[in-house]
Amino acid sequence: MTKFNEEVLSRRTFAIISHPDAGKTTLTEKLLLFGGAIRDAGTVKGKKTGKFATSDWMEIEKQRGISVTSSVMQFDYDGFRVNILDTPGHQDFSEDTYRTLTAVDSAVMIIDSAKGIEEQTLKLFKVCRMRGIPIFTFINKLDREGRTPLELLAELEEVLGIESYPMNWPIGMGKEFLGIYDRHHNRIEQFRVEEEQKFVSLNEDGEIDGVHPLKDSPLYEQTLEEIMLLNEAGNSFSAERVSDGDLIPVFFGSALTNFGVQTFLESYLEFAPVPQARNSTTGKIDPLSTDFSGFIFKIQANMNPAHRDRIAFLRICSGKFERGMTVTLSRTGKPIKLAQSTQFMADDRSTVNEAVAGDIIGLYDPGTYQIGDTIVTGKDQFEYERLPQFTPELFVRVTAKNVMKQKHFHKGIQQLVQEGAIQLFKTVKTEEYLLGAVGQLQFEVFEHRMRNEYNVEVNMERVGSKIARWIENEDINENLSNSRSLLVHDRYDKKAFLFENDFALRWFQEKNPEIKLYNPMDRSE
Repeated sequence: MTKFNEEVLSRRTFAIISHPDAGKTTLTEKLLLFGGAIRDAGTVKGKKTGKFATSDWMEIEKQRGISVTSSVMQFDYDGFRVNILDTPGHQDFSEDTYRTLTAVDSAVMIIDSAKGIEEQTLKLFKVCRMRGIPIFTFINKLDREGRTPLELLAELEEVLGIESYPMNWPIGMGKEFLGIYDRHHNRIEQFRVEEEQKFVSLNEDGEIDGVHPLKDSPLYEQTLEEIMLLNEAGNSFSAERVSDGDLIPVFFGSALTNFGVQTFLESYLEFAPVPQARNSTTGKIDPLSTDFSGFIFKIQANMNPAHRDRIAFLRICSGKFERGMTVTLSRTGKPIKLAQSTQFMADDRSTVNEAVAGDIIGLYDPGTYQIGDTIVTGKDQFEYERLPQFTPELFVRVTAKNVMKQKHFHKGIQQLVQEGAIQLFKTVKTEEYLLGAVGQLQFEVFEHRMRNEYNVEVNMERVGSKIARWIENEDINENLSNSRSLLVHDRYDKKAFLFENDFALRWFQEKNPEIKLYNPMDRSE
């Protein structure tokens, strides 16, 4: 096997998905701790200490204690190079999350042991299933009182409609939590004991030999009974079904106390898929192909506010990246020299000289890239599959409070809109700026960032919810625009109507059958 092939096959690239507050950022931090990427893991919620989770780097995230952007982190562990994409848990940022899920080969789903499957978790799970992404589940907060493991497992299979296999099983819970029975490694991992006492080997029958304090606990006996039930009536493990996305390995633990995290990481690395082939306009692209290619799935302005920079996040899908190489931007056919490139530890960045298929790197973006862009080398030009584009539902009219700051206002809007969290429209007749978003929090983040990053205070006047439909045949009578069906241009200068409600949309279609309307969500997959 060549050195290049070995490098590609050592990559593991995954996204962490969950409902807000399930412990996603905490688990991310603990994984980075094992990878040696950070030296000090603070309690994520302990805002007064000034120790914020490494992946929550934006100011508003620090204030609220939530993740609203997708962070990228990379570390090495036991011969693997791991790329973690920490996605926003907040539903208002699902568009950013959905795009992030196009850039990974697997996903880790975190579930709160007290709450079980929550709404946002279910939505993100469905996206993973739709895209055929293998999923690994970490049931968190075992050191607190929660629902029984059998109940959680039953809900997982019933609600998600997929079979599961518990790789380990909790011994007790909350104040009585003693550890986990590790089925995969045939050992018990004890909770809150000295390091040398942490692991207890089991015999061929899956029990402790000789004298041991655990054997005196009724919880140990209960666990043995539950393990016997799982062995006899549960699903059997299949690495092939895991990689096909048909079986979910389940791990129990506590991210906050760093218990079960290392066991999870090592098992994940053993069974998670290597970089996968990707669909393109010329068929599937093999990650081991020597021709370099990749796609932009995220753009982030002002990751370093002092430099007013913009970074385009690139998933490398094939070949090898070398700093200074010249590539072709498929959308325009124009050559680009990739001179400035970075790899990430959240907001801590270092120049990357080489990277291979499976890696995520950042490219300095002077305004060249758009979300979804494909860059390639070699003779064959192609484009990767279109990325999901959401249709905004909420709209505001936005203006600068201070007319003297128009230049900063326009620059800020253009840069933040290019990130994809909000969409910009301009009314055809009056040329007013309207912002569209999937959720209200996106407007709050926009207002916060305009004030803090561009020094511009904005007025935002609610326009309410609208139904946005783009126009297939662009040649249209502008007099059709009115308050119930407002004609606008999007940021690419394409025309669209913003309809007041379903009735207004149906009425318009009946009166103007020659005008073909479409929803971009229907064209994303």
